[in-house]
Amino acid sequence: MDLRPHIANFAKRFAETEAALSEPNVFDNPQRAQELSREYSRLKDLVACGNAYLKTTSELEENKKLLETEVADSELAVMLKEDVTRLEADEKCLAQELYIGIIPPNPTDSRNTIIEIRAGAGGQESALFAADLYRMYSRYAEEQGWKIEMMESSPSDLGGFREIIFSVIGTDVYKRLKYESGVHRVQRVPATEASGRIHTSTCTVAVLPEAEEVDVEIKADDLEINVCRAGGHGGQGVNTTDSAVRIFHRPSGIDVRCQDGRSQIKNKAKAMTVLRSRLLERKINEENAKYAAQRKSQVGTGERSERIRTYNFPQNRVTDHRIEVTLYSLTQFLEGDIDGLIEPLAANEAQEKLAALNV
Repeated sequence: MDLRPHIANFAKRFAETEAALSEPNVFDNPQRAQELSREYSRLKDLVACGNAYLKTTSELEENKKLLETEVADSELAVMLKEDVTRLEADEKCLAQELYIGIIPPNPTDSRNTIIEIRAGAGGQESALFAADLYRMYSRYAEEQGWKIEMMESSPSDLGGFREIIFSVIGTDVYKRLKYESGVHRVQRVPATEASGRIHTSTCTVAVLPEAEEVDVEIKADDLEINVCRAGGHGGQGVNTTDSAVRIFHRPSGIDVRCQDGRSQIKNKAKAMTVLRSRLLERKINEENAKYAAQRKSQVGTGERSERIRTYNFPQNRVTDHRIEVTLYSLTQFLEGDIDGLIEPLAANEAQEKLAALNV
């Protein structure tokens, strides 16, 4: 495939975006300015990649022509062969980046993200695994320079979580974490198991791009808002004030509760953020379902009801069932080193999308 027309398109659009950002009134619309800034950054990288690709292909062509005129075993021929091998590898990597750049960017990829982890089958062991997953994502966020903000939690008796909801704030959070949505299965000997028998438990993970007010319309008349006294762990101040907020969205049946902080106003704002994100997720899933029906295969993160991953402690193994990739480094994986699965999942999604574009 000739990538030069695409490289020219990237350069043209980059110049247009740069001109749009230089207009004096561009920041009168903050959302538009943010979108342009994101596009500018993306296109800047693609233009640089395109220029490097054109330079590499030119050098590769020259070296191949020179190699044809040299004696096979000469010193210069050996050097040229080494250069050709290196340049071919560079050309392949740069071409892959450009191919991915052809894919229309997902507007939600740059969003902050809300993660909801819920214990499933397995009782207390499932709740303990939910705590392990929360710690795993927290460690990964720390490595990426992202910020974690707690929104809601329901601790279990043994130190796990029946449910925990938190937001992750940073650059390209949803782009990296969207593949985590689904059922996570753990196989290990629980701390409470006296006979040493391996148990299988599950947790569900939902990854929601943080919605903005323009993404979904929420009418005040559709909301039922109640305040009450927070329960559970949280300190004397939280438990003795009517700070917990429950919002019920009548049209969708979505029920959201937030009691993490002492401020009723802040808890209401957090609950509305979760509600908007769940409504946006529903909207995205409906659009994906329509696309899947047309293509006969869904491109993206998969249905939440599917088992996506198994964590096997006896074998120190973690397996992602969507791409059939297994890593024998479960200990490091649970410490937040999850790029070993995120990278191939992202590559797989890119290949499917390129195939859908006939590229």
